[in-house]
Amino acid sequence: MSATRGASPAHDVGRGLPEASLEIVASLAQHRALSTEQVRTIHLPRVKQRWCQRVLARIAAAGLIAHARATGSPRRLWFATEPGIRAAVRARALARGPRALEPDEVSGPLQAHTAAVNEAAISFLRAARERGDEFGPLAWRHEVAHSLRPGARGRRARAVIADAVLTYLRLTEETVFVEQRFLEVDRATLPVDAMAAELARYAELFRAVAEDGVPLWRSRYPTFPAVLCVLAGGSDREALERRRDTALALLAGDPQLARTPEVAIRICLLEDLLGVGPFGAIFGERRDPGRAVDWLGGPVGRAGR
Repeated sequence: MSATRGASPAHDVGRGLPEASLEIVASLAQHRALSTEQVRTIHLPRVKQRWCQRVLARIAAAGLIAHARATGSPRRLWFATEPGIRAAVRARALARGPRALEPDEVSGPLQAHTAAVNEAAISFLRAARERGDEFGPLAWRHEVAHSLRPGARGRRARAVIADAVLTYLRLTEETVFVEQRFLEVDRATLPVDAMAAELARYAELFRAVAEDGVPLWRSRYPTFPAVLCVLAGGSDREALERRRDTALALLAGDPQLARTPEVAIRICLLEDLLGVGPFGAIFGERRDPGRAVDWLGGPVGRAGR
């Protein structure tokens, strides 16, 4: 089932609004900010961009969304307003409403990172459409915190915060496979050893247990999700490939991960993810750095079909 089915018709929030209005508002609220092209890809893939611009302008005129200019680019970044978030929650297009962002937050220093996280997730949406799987507009959640110490608060509250968590339903004639993944986007703002150390902290999360000895992650996931790291920083492909290979080598020798072989970490370039898609052999696997795999960790195009 699509994550946004069940939303109320647009006339519940304003006359003359397109039927997809509340779904669009919900996406903007959950994903912080989306470009016009990203909105079109997610919600209106069969229309031209100019028509999508008109739809967004009508929703903005109703006060449900607004836009800010992306730094160094003429494109608009759309975000949900407080009235829009309230309307989406009332219509059950959102389970609960996040805090409404201000324009300077949308166009601030983190906008490139947010855009890259959304671009990476949208590549899974495209793949799901092509394959008949399910990965809807709300199938990824940003900044998901996972505690490493049960009940700890304040300074003692250590956590691993995933850039996003993806939930992808892979369908076969007999079975539905629920594929969950931690998504990390690296824009080369950290030295490669620091980036690898951040990824290695997922081993801590795997081993973190509650007072009764049950792993903390089991309260959220039936199995521990693999980590997908997408390299998006810079325009020099050779440098990104070197960063990927160096990170994989560091992870292969990391003592935390050596004690936790269950934690899978796969790294790819955003350029490849957008060009080939997640089912291509574009990922390097930390447990076998010399072998290229798809996002499921298998040979090219493994789909379970």
